[in-house]
Amino acid sequence: MTRTEPTSPANAARLIAAYPETRRDPLVETHFGEPVADPYRWLEADVRNDPAVADWVAQQNRVTGAYLDRLAARDWFRKCIRELTDYERFGLPVKAGNRYFYLRNSGLLNQPQLFVRDGLKGTPRLLLDPNTWASDGATALDAWKPSQDGRYLLYSVQDGGSDWRVLKVLDVRTGQPLTDTVRWAKFTQLAWVGHEGFLYSRFPAPEPGQTFQQASYNQALWFHRIGTPQEADELVYATPDRPELGHAAQVTANGRWAVITSSSGTDARHAIRVLDLRRSGGDRWTPRELVGGLDHDWQLVEALGNRMWFLTNRDAPLYRLVSLDLDRSGANWRDVVPEGPNKLEHASIVGRKLVLNYLQDATSRAVVVDLAGKPARELTIGDIGTASGFIGRPGDSETFYSFSSFNRPSTVYRLDMASGEVTPFAQPELTFDPARYVVEQRFFASKDGTRVPMFLVRSKAVAAAGRAVPTLLYGYGGFDISLTPGFAASRMAWLEAGGAFALANIRGGGEYGKAWHDAGRLANKQNSFDDFIAAGEYLIAEGITGKGQLAIQGGSNGGLLVGAVVNQRPDLFAAANPAVGVMDMLRFDRFTAGRYWVDDYGRPDREPDFRVLRGYSPYHNIRAGQDYPAILVTTADTDDRVVPGHSFKYAAALQAAQIGSRPHLIRIETRAGHGSGKPTDKAIEESADILAFMAEWTGLKLP
Repeated sequence: MTRTEPTSPANAARLIAAYPETRRDPLVETHFGEPVADPYRWLEADVRNDPAVADWVAQQNRVTGAYLDRLAARDWFRKCIRELTDYERFGLPVKAGNRYFYLRNSGLLNQPQLFVRDGLKGTPRLLLDPNTWASDGATALDAWKPSQDGRYLLYSVQDGGSDWRVLKVLDVRTGQPLTDTVRWAKFTQLAWVGHEGFLYSRFPAPEPGQTFQQASYNQALWFHRIGTPQEADELVYATPDRPELGHAAQVTANGRWAVITSSSGTDARHAIRVLDLRRSGGDRWTPRELVGGLDHDWQLVEALGNRMWFLTNRDAPLYRLVSLDLDRSGANWRDVVPEGPNKLEHASIVGRKLVLNYLQDATSRAVVVDLAGKPARELTIGDIGTASGFIGRPGDSETFYSFSSFNRPSTVYRLDMASGEVTPFAQPELTFDPARYVVEQRFFASKDGTRVPMFLVRSKAVAAAGRAVPTLLYGYGGFDISLTPGFAASRMAWLEAGGAFALANIRGGGEYGKAWHDAGRLANKQNSFDDFIAAGEYLIAEGITGKGQLAIQGGSNGGLLVGAVVNQRPDLFAAANPAVGVMDMLRFDRFTAGRYWVDDYGRPDREPDFRVLRGYSPYHNIRAGQDYPAILVTTADTDDRVVPGHSFKYAAALQAAQIGSRPHLIRIETRAGHGSGKPTDKAIEESADILAFMAEWTGLKLP
């Protein structure tokens, strides 16, 4: 064994020639009587349109690249991650007519390809190969949906990681594209209306130069008729008097109903309207309100005839399944499956059965019931892991689902609804032995005594030896999002190198329903940070890792988490990777999708919220005079979800502060965004850089 020794703070400066000089402007604003400095606001400008910001990015990347080039573990991690990525993997099949559509990556393709089979055992035929769309592999196939009979395929194209989508249509029989092209779609569902066309959501075209920064308002629902130009699209539903509302549409399997879901932010609070697609002319787009207001979550499950099923958290924080008879007037909601002790995450109607997917301590459990909600039969889907899918339609004889865990890449299974028989549809051939690793779930006490779950993954050899090893702790804690077990080649590379991986299910997420979410947002956001800090303290106290061996990582809201806890407890961590993080909590609502996040963060222009946000904003709370861990900030130039200015300003502030001599660097990817659609090559390079940086500062041993 060779050892990668952590670089001492005294030697860190030797490895970094000098941070680039960053212009510091004397900008100070007064908010509710408090002066707030923002010397790096100029870094908020779009890197594509501002030469000064572009030059700053180039200088930062040169310094960071030179430092990363010196790390001994970088080549090892690059090779290991590449080998762990190089296996055949499949997405869930979607049946339309007699055709089965699915994604497949042979191993190291930058983007997965879309295939179709005529019949379950038919010969696979390549329909779409996004790897031919751009020389750098950064143009991706995003969402896709076949028409009910499989005649057409509607799909969306993502370029350079942006949230903007271009919609296109393919003739499945010939494999040839149609002339239809729709632009300025974003945060949209894809919903076929027979063979005529499709419903989609779009925003007004942004102002010149504001494509990747303009705040997202005035989303509307449109109908595009096949064979016509976008200019002829019909406006279906809009709320110009309430520009903050967004609208998305789904069409039921029987093709009769279109369900419009309206929301104002990231909270699961929706209004529901329905369109009767049997109508003609102007009446077709006349909606009937099913749920007014924006008070609770309502998720369409399916429709049979005039009866609809929904999941809702109204009077049920852990969700219940209800149905509604559209032939009857008024709100005649009826309980089908009442709220239980675990969160009901997903439901679907397949054949004449309901498949219900529950979350129990962040692990999947699935049951099958009849349309009246009984009797229940639990599916055996594995131990600690995540089951997803169970997609189907009334009348189908089968459904497909995937199961994965930290040590097991996704396997796709076929479930026969009549017999209950489960058979593998696509099982990966692995380059490592999953049995060498142990996946545990533990619980620890947070600062206020709250019991918080955490997954812990180590090799059996490391666990048996009982020795402290460098550990990578990951968290998110926001927006009602549940973190569940799943495979990532980069995490497995860390484990293969002898480290441990931990995932903390902190408050603010959705693991235990509404109460868990509410306990970690708005004025309660500090609970998320306390939980994550307590997770790190637990790992050290239990001897899983040692002082100076703990690295932390999180992306987006998780990047905010990492930035906040580093400011609050810089002594606890050896290394940190805040990725694509929300770092300026006083201006996040001014760019692209940021204005949606007020549901979780609050509004900076309201004094009570401002006081909370000012108290933990990573950019504003860097503590001079403290010895900070090594920090590698990561972002991308085309991130129009969390604009890169957040990370630019935060990194500049870190480099200017007197916070010790460990490196505080930023890595800025080009032609990439918030994460989705990133080419395999770019993902491998980024992961190798991050893990090599973590290994350098935690003393991870390499084989």
